[in-house]
Amino acid sequence: MATLTKDATATRVWFDDDNLWVLLDDGRQIGVPLAWYPRLLAATTQQRLAFEMSGNGRGLHWDGIDEDLLVQGIVDGIPDRTEKH
Repeated sequence: MATLTKDATATRVWFDDDNLWVLLDDGRQIGVPLAWYPRLLAATTQQRLAFEMSGNGRGLHWDGIDEDLLVQGIVDGIPDRTEKH
């Protein structure tokens, strides 16, 4: 049996003091802690707001802080997996 899947697509992105919020094209609103993404946590408000959506809303990119996130990864609850040295 084949299953049709569709990657999550963002239509809006915003922040509060502690969270990254994403509104999805299916109406869901997902919030994840900024602590999951250390570059976003350390960024200024201006740096956080300086993002671009890519892939028709499937990706988020912050050039100024060198951060890239897949919206599906946010939906799936996957935090930053960068190794700490």
